[in-house]
Amino acid sequence: MALTQLPESIPEIERATLHRVTWRILPFLMLAYFVAFVDRVNAGFAALQMNHDIGLSAAQFGLGGGLFYVSYVLCEVPSNLAMERFGARIWIARIMITWGLVSAVMAFVVGPYSFYAVRLLLGAAEAGFFPGVILYLTYWFPRAYRGRIVAVFMVAIPISSFLGSPISAAILNTDGMLGLRGWQWLFILEAAPAVLLGLAAFFLLPDGPGSARWLTPQQSAWLQERLAAERASVVQGGSAPARHLSVWQVMRNRYVLAASLIYAGASGASQCLSLWQPQIIKSFGLTNLQTGLLNSIPFGVASVLMILWGRSSDRNRERVWHTALPLGLLAVSLAASIATAQLLPTILVLCLAVTATYTVKGPFWALSTEWLSAGAAAAGIAQINAIGNIGGFVGTYLLGVIKDATGSYPLGLLPLVVLSGLGCLLVLGLGRGRNHAAYTAKA
Repeated sequence: MALTQLPESIPEIERATLHRVTWRILPFLMLAYFVAFVDRVNAGFAALQMNHDIGLSAAQFGLGGGLFYVSYVLCEVPSNLAMERFGARIWIARIMITWGLVSAVMAFVVGPYSFYAVRLLLGAAEAGFFPGVILYLTYWFPRAYRGRIVAVFMVAIPISSFLGSPISAAILNTDGMLGLRGWQWLFILEAAPAVLLGLAAFFLLPDGPGSARWLTPQQSAWLQERLAAERASVVQGGSAPARHLSVWQVMRNRYVLAASLIYAGASGASQCLSLWQPQIIKSFGLTNLQTGLLNSIPFGVASVLMILWGRSSDRNRERVWHTALPLGLLAVSLAASIATAQLLPTILVLCLAVTATYTVKGPFWALSTEWLSAGAAAAGIAQINAIGNIGGFVGTYLLGVIKDATGSYPLGLLPLVVLSGLGCLLVLGLGRGRNHAAYTAKA
């Protein structure tokens, strides 16, 4: 993990504590998010068979794919507030079990309306997992480490597509086994790990450092004091523009709204490409297996670069440009897809776009959590993720509509070019003056 290479100047108590925390909670959370994202986007591979079987047009598939984000957005803030009330262990377990069960039900959709209904249920079931984990990580890691930690955690997303693409393509080849189509087996087999991990989360995840039996008393005390000091410095020093506010004030705070729009470009492109990319690649006349292997390439590249970018953000104590540059690259690469009509250039453009969507995530979430105090974090993080994911709905739905109307996938990506370009300009305009604000107080 990224924290195993701490500088020699770091005190031993800090080094030992963060090393232990990293290895105790991060691998499990990464595995859980890996499974969550596989279940969220496996409809993209299922569509290679399912759309014909149940009579979905491109626009209907795009609408159903996007409806996930409607219920996801509506349930996001309540879910994060519930996690604060019931504790991370219970609430994360609940989320994982329910999304696994609903994902398995996808195997039994029979037409557009049942597809829409189950996608809505899946969004509601999974809502709160990602922002809940981002909030949970603030319970364990000081600010100076969050860029790389969030990047390491979120590398589970591209890895899920890197490994999941050939696996999903292979499962499609089980077509006819026990009377079920390959796409039905895809949903059933890929849902089971979520339920099992949800049961494991109840026993493996402590609610915070105070209840972690695997920390020594000295390590637990040091970590709790360090995090408490940082929270106090935010309140006293005023370094966070969104401090102790009511839920409604947080939702209307201009920094929260701006962060939501900034995230909408990256999140919208990420969700859209994860769901539509298999069909874009398959349109070049490839087999399911060839599609799965080529679909994994952009995500493999992104898996490596997002960790390096997150570490660079932490090492340089810089968030704004590390957020803005990937957003600019995303806008340019998606726009360039219009000029590509052959397989190899398309794969290269997709590599750039997918890499940009994931490298932005670590620095962006580190920047966002620095804008929020402990009192505003639960609602603020959920609100940013919720509104940001509206980009997922808009991008996924419009791509289907534009594809049906024009026959072109690249033209369907143009709304995301605009959204990511606006996000790039906004983060530069709003964030530069606060680039080092979170580091003014020493622990």
